[in-house]
Parts: sequence; structure tokens; C-alpha cells
Amino acid sequence: MMPELSPHAPDNPEFARVIELRQLRGLEGFDFDIAPEPRGAEALARLLDARSVRKMRFHGRLEPLAGGGWQLVASLGATVVQSCVVTLDPVTTRIDQRVQRTFLPETAALGAEILVDPEEEDEIEPLTDRIDLGRVAVEALALALPAYPRNPGASLPDAGGGPGTGGRTGGGEGPADEEDGRRPFAALAALRGKLDDES
Repeated sequence: MMPELSPHAPDNPEFARVIELRQLRGLEGFDFDIAPEPRGAEALARLLDARSVRKMRFHGRLEPLAGGGWQLVASLGATVVQSCVVTLDPVTTRIDQRVQRTFLPETAALGAEILVDPEEEDEIEPLTDRIDLGRVAVEALALALPAYPRNPGASLPDAGGGPGTGGRTGGGEGPADEEDGRRPFAALAALRGKLDDES
């Protein structure tokens, strides 16, 4: 019998696609290809504070690891419409990226030293008796979206500049650049808080 994905999870009502790991026993891997239905896409847009989520697709493979863990390697594609932070006009962003997750039992995570390449978008997560592929997709999408969506030519006022500066341009990094770098991870933490609060 082929494993089935459940569309129900108390901590992810927007786009749950849950695989019970007991269904994967004896398998060399599990290929998946998931996408939200129209109502689910609308719920995702509200969760992400976006205008709309269009053409979202998450497909890849789960493979078993030695010691009882699982590794997920997938591709995420989506078109998301947000509001420009300056003009409030629509800003369309196309996301196409690779997603990796390593799910490890708590005993394996505690008993082994794990080296993670900072250049790889691979994240280690605790393994339970199920994996919500939809939640992985939503978190990856939240991390990939621009923190401050802007239309071409739109710029925020530069608090440190005088009249007529028009905003920050390229050329050097400062506190604002550091904040831009931290913002996606803060957004992800906030998203996880929203999901947990709904459980």
C-alpha cells in the first residue's frame, strides 16, 4: 500500500501534508509532490501577510538515514504577491529554490557530533513519529520571501541622511544591512509561533 499524506494537523491548518513514518517502514525512500488547493493558498497568504500565494509546488524525496533519521531534499516553487513597503502597490516575487531538512531522533542528535555546512540550506530538526511536509514548505517559503518587498525605484527614507537623500543605496554594510540579514529568520520564528499558537 502506498503511503498517504494526511491534510490535517492541529499546528498547521493552512497546508498540512503529514506522513506517518510507520508507513515508510521497509521503503528505500518516498517521493512526494504537493501543492495547496485554492482555499489553502488563500489561508497561506493570510498566514504570510501576503496578498496572494499562486502556483505553489513542493516536490522532492524523503530518504532514510542510518540510525533511524530521515533526510528531505526538495524543490520549492511559488509565486507570491506582497505589498510594497513604500507604495503599498503589489510586488510579485517568484521563488525557486532547493530545500533540505535532516530529521534525527533525539538520541541520535545527542549522541553524535553533527557538522552543518553554513553554505548549505540544510536544517536539523527533531524526529517524531510523523513529518509534516506542508509545514516544511511553508517555513521554507517564509524564509525565502523578501523581508521588505519593494517595487523598482521605490525606496525607504534614510533616517541617517539629510533631506533629498531618498533612501539607502548599495555600497557598504551597516546596521540596516545587518537587520535585513536577520529579518528573514525573525519572520520564520514569528511564523513558527503562529503555527504553534494554533495547535
